[in-house]
Amino acid sequence: MLMKLARLSLWNRRGTVLMTWLSLTISIALLIGINHLRIEAKTSFTSTVSGTDLIVGARSGQLNLLLYSVFRIGNATANISWPSYQRIIKHPQIAWSIPISLGDSHRGYRVMGTNSDYFTYYRYANNQPLVLRQGQPFASVFDTVLGAEVAQKLGYKLGQQIELSHGVGAVSFSQHKNKPFTVVGILARTGTPVDQTVHVNLEAIEAIHLDLQQGAPKPTQVTREQALAHDLTPKAITAFMLGLTSRMATFTVQRQINEFKTEPLTAILPGVALAELWQMLGMVEGLLLLISLLVLLAALVGMITTLLASMKERQREMAILRAAGAHPWYLFVLIQLEVLLVTLASMLSACVLLFMSLVLLQDKLAADFGLFISLNILNQATLYWAVGILALSSVLATIPGMLAYRNTLADGLTVRL
Repeated sequence: MLMKLARLSLWNRRGTVLMTWLSLTISIALLIGINHLRIEAKTSFTSTVSGTDLIVGARSGQLNLLLYSVFRIGNATANISWPSYQRIIKHPQIAWSIPISLGDSHRGYRVMGTNSDYFTYYRYANNQPLVLRQGQPFASVFDTVLGAEVAQKLGYKLGQQIELSHGVGAVSFSQHKNKPFTVVGILARTGTPVDQTVHVNLEAIEAIHLDLQQGAPKPTQVTREQALAHDLTPKAITAFMLGLTSRMATFTVQRQINEFKTEPLTAILPGVALAELWQMLGMVEGLLLLISLLVLLAALVGMITTLLASMKERQREMAILRAAGAHPWYLFVLIQLEVLLVTLASMLSACVLLFMSLVLLQDKLAADFGLFISLNILNQATLYWAVGILALSSVLATIPGMLAYRNTLADGLTVRL
């Protein structure tokens, strides 16, 4: 009986209830959506590089090593000699390795020297492999594979030739103009720093630097053909990634690399370093969550304000219920039930709205931002928010509920002039 009365009362005021429902739906969808995106973004961020057990570079802090090896931000404190790299990767617990050589650029985009293992073993997000949208991996010294953003922003197509620059600045005065590279592949978008990288062979890094001596051009330039006749075995690399045969050996191998006698090296666990970097960005996600909470609170206060405004119009309705034998507590529970129904309806519609939005935007978020957002929004965090929203709306509903409880029978039946 009480539930039916609450439904009929809401239907009788359907105009204002509809506006309240719409406001609450948007606010709850915003709150749950931001919380869901925050959790998924953290998962996606901490999986910028996935499936890699260790990243090794010259002795430095783990965040610095992570930034230049994965995000292409900053520079290494020193290089790693090629013999040291060759010695380390022969460790019986190492299954694969990806060498990384940095220090050059192309029109503001970082150039990374590596080998074919990069396309085989590199993973991002939820263990996603790199996929070539067009073309194939580099096969010869002066081939290059472009990240999706490089190709799109600069308008490059397969078969075009590009020139690299010495240094990582947007403007360089040392160009490798006599050794152009041919675009043989363009990677599919990943939403990671891979999209902003020009990939070349390790041998190509050696070839383009045959013209330089301590960073300055030599008097005589080496042509492409002459460079191919040289021994292009790398002398040093910037960093390298490792995949181990067993996760159980991770800490053992890490300790052995950190204690490497030949030269000072640092081996980091990328997942741990990414989590530490995310913590530094925690203030931003906290601010977004706070804004969503304030929007929700404003919507709930608006709902209660609407109820308070309608209480004067409903005095006669309440008085009739009292005259029919309804206890004051009956009226209090009626108001609470009305608020509960509106809040529950808003929460259900908010979940539907959020799910439909994720279905429509999932592919775009993955392609443009590298955010692989799960469609499952019904998790433990969502349950906690739902309980919190219901509890908060119930607390706020006590204000109009107490007014309905305290109004006397005469208040509603007295004719006021």
